[in-house]
Order: sequence, then C-alpha cells, then structure tokens
Amino acid sequence: MTSFDPKELSTGKLHSYLLSAVAPRPIAFASTMDKDGNPNLSPFSFFNVFSANPPIMIFSPARRVRDNTTKHTLENVLATKEVVINVVNYDIVHQMSLSSTEYPEDVNEFEKSGLHMLESDVVKPFRVAESPIQMECKVNEVVTLGKEGGAGNLVICEVVKMHIDDEVMDENGHIVQEKLDLVARAGGSYYSRAKNGFFEIPKPLSTLGIGVDSFPDHIKNSMILTGNDLGMLGNVEALPSDESVKAFVVSVSERYPNISQATHREKHKLAHNYLSFGDVESAWKILLS
Repeated sequence: MTSFDPKELSTGKLHSYLLSAVAPRPIAFASTMDKDGNPNLSPFSFFNVFSANPPIMIFSPARRVRDNTTKHTLENVLATKEVVINVVNYDIVHQMSLSSTEYPEDVNEFEKSGLHMLESDVVKPFRVAESPIQMECKVNEVVTLGKEGGAGNLVICEVVKMHIDDEVMDENGHIVQEKLDLVARAGGSYYSRAKNGFFEIPKPLSTLGIGVDSFPDHIKNSMILTGNDLGMLGNVEALPSDESVKAFVVSVSERYPNISQATHREKHKLAHNYLSFGDVESAWKILLS
C-alpha cells in the first residue's frame, strides 16, 4: 500500500485522489441569481443533506485549483442568500454536464444546456423544470474553509419549499428510487446511476461548447432527440465543416443512400442512434446533411 502525506502532494493530485476515493457523491444542481437578476446554473458534488428539522443541506463551491478564482455560484449566494437545489436524474445528466462549462458571467447556462427555467414560489432563482425534485432554499451561512485554490466554501441552505414530480412517487406519496433514477458523481469522468452502476461522460471542453441555444429550431425542439442527446451535441467546440459533412454522406451512401433527402424526423432518429454509441461527430454530420 502506498501512503501519502497530503501536505506533500500538489493540490490537483490530492483533489483527484479525494474525488476518486469518496464516491459516489450526490449532485447539487444549483440555480442562483446575481444581484442584477441574471440566472446561473452549475452542478456541485460536494453536497449532502445534514438535518431534517430544520431541513438543512450543504454544498461547497470550491475555489478553482488552477488559478484560485471563485465560481459565479459562490458570488451569487453571498450576494443574494438564495439558491435552488435541483436533483439530477439520468434523463438530464448530459445537459447537467454541459452546464458545468465555464461560460462567461453574462451567459445563461439554462439556455446553453437546453434546460428550461421555472419560476420559484419563495425565492428568486429559477428551478430546473426538467429536474424531478427541486428545493428552494435560503442561505443561512457560508463558511469559508480557506483562501487558496481548492479550498471549499460551505453553503448552508435551509429548504423553504420542496417540489416533487408525481411521476417519481407511489400511491402512498413515497419517492420510488427506481423511478427517480438519480445519478451521482465519482472520480475523473465517472458517474454512477442508481439503476446500472458506473458510466462515463467526457468532461466538458476546456474551450466553450456551442450550447443548445445555438442549434437550429428543428434540432432544439426535436421530438426524437432526448435532453441527453442535446447535451452531447452542445458540447462541441464547432460544427463539422461542409466538406466533412459531404465526405461523410459519401462514406455512408451504401448504407443510407437517401440520407440527404431524408426528413428531419428520419435524420433525428438516425442521429439519436449514433449518439447512443457516443458518436457525436457522426450525429452532427447526419443532422447537417
């Protein structure tokens, strides 16, 4: 067994070990609003519930390891003392991942990820309409754990209103875990699904993904493509070139001879199939053919 003194490891290395060792972790999909009313959405896996009376949850937006800067979520909760914590199920996990891209302050992650804003009843930040459980919270306190990169900030939240989708409850009003189908975070690119165990999602690009808001309407409003499909499609830096699309059409001409004349619906079905295997590039080329 190899042993380490945390003080002798780089912060990045220690961070990686801790996230892989303490897993799976629940995800707080935190919706906040800045003092000017601009929405922000970001996931955090330093998160759990700590009390039922009063109902208290804590999540921790850590200072960035690479440059010791703070995240918009932390700045917002310090300014407004409000947050909505949405749970993440498998149906929105790719959109959640896309929202973690570090877009500039004035960019709306709801729009980038293709998720919808739902007005809250008590607090100002929006709820994630697609999340099966949404918890409106007042921020009681923020405890700063340090001033260096990697230091956490414990956001102590009190739930003031809770919303639960009827579809995830049984006839007695109990949450059915199988219906809820939560996902949790692990180390690296790994997640854990309540139903099926571990799976991987590529980390969002270090550069900015184009986002769902930039899609043509027929893709953004597709009845075939799922939220996860849209999240995968939005996490590309740029669309394939016209030349690469034409070359792709030629390469698959024997299998799909009429792809260029196919309807949007037909192309969406075919793209969905490619996305089920993680082939985002081919899916885009089909949609653009």
